[in-house]
Amino acid sequence: MELAQVRLLVTDFAACYRFYGEVLGLKPQSGATDGPYEKFSFATGSAGVALQDRSMMAGVLGELGDTATGHRSLVVLRVDDLDTYCEQIAARGATLLHGPAPMTDRMRVAHLKDPEGNLVELQEWLLLRG
Repeated sequence: MELAQVRLLVTDFAACYRFYGEVLGLKPQSGATDGPYEKFSFATGSAGVALQDRSMMAGVLGELGDTATGHRSLVVLRVDDLDTYCEQIAARGATLLHGPAPMTDRMRVAHLKDPEGNLVELQEWLLLRG
């Protein structure tokens, strides 16, 4: 078994597309800026983060038609240089809620939200620095 993707159900597809593609710098698979689906890939590995229009999935599972409330997910992305990456994404419009700051003696983190309110944690693993 292999993780293929984490899929986020969103209502403002265009805003989320811009956030994951332009702000975080992930590579879109097809360029479907208006949805209803898009997978974003990382520079390495085969797993990705995908967006799906919530109303499309509500057609399959009716309960998803309800208004989403509260924090329902946390997307965690590892980066090599947290400070530099945070500077880059802030210049592209990201608003950091926390950090960069130590989380433990082995990891530094920063937190932000996508346009739907999903939490994104950026991690720098200090043990990989050498």
